[in-house]
Amino acid sequence: MLKVENLHAYYGKSHVLHGVGFDVQPGEIVALLGRNGSGRSTAAKAVMGLVDWQGTLQWKGQDLNGRKAYEIAHLGIGYVPESRDVFPNLTVHQNLLLGQKGSGRDSRWSFDDMYEMFPRLKERRNIEAGVMSGGEQQMLTLCRTLMGDPDLIIIDEPTEGLAPKIVELVGEYLTRLKQRGISVLLIEQKLTIAMTISDRALVMGHGSIVFQGTPDELRANSYVRKEWLEV
Repeated sequence: MLKVENLHAYYGKSHVLHGVGFDVQPGEIVALLGRNGSGRSTAAKAVMGLVDWQGTLQWKGQDLNGRKAYEIAHLGIGYVPESRDVFPNLTVHQNLLLGQKGSGRDSRWSFDDMYEMFPRLKERRNIEAGVMSGGEQQMLTLCRTLMGDPDLIIIDEPTEGLAPKIVELVGEYLTRLKQRGISVLLIEQKLTIAMTISDRALVMGHGSIVFQGTPDELRANSYVRKEWLEV
């Protein structure tokens, strides 16, 4: 589905990604791991057309070069940024409505699906998003993205600042996506959730991929964990 080859990305004159390459297959959860500043979020932004990049980015065989972020989203790639970016003056239900694909009739997901997965959103569906807690806003952002019916969802640090019970909910949510055939590129620092639900793990360091393998292979590689992940 998603194919990344020799990806270089820049912020102005700052060269952030150095020849990054990886892929995400249908119905697969891939964890993109690494310390802060390793380039994980930049890789996600490059896929979404939010930073300058060079190399090869293909989605279902289509070249993403030159496409705007909204065009990439319409092709079936959903993006949940670390900043969450809810519409603070709109209610929960209105936020979800804005994420809906067209009339919603062709989507695999409905409002009822969102409220069933996260009952707290149903309880607060008429509350303005700006007064919700960080965990509630994270749930809302995840669901709003999913209402667009993507085939791949890129999620940047979904468990940052969340209580353990909410982290567990997010893990269940991502597993449910996989069960419905949706691929996930999970950008995370917390190894516990990433290693539990992912099919493959990628580790980034200094703007490059320094490891690719299964979670079990990463667990067995003490050098990579010590050099590139552990604080």
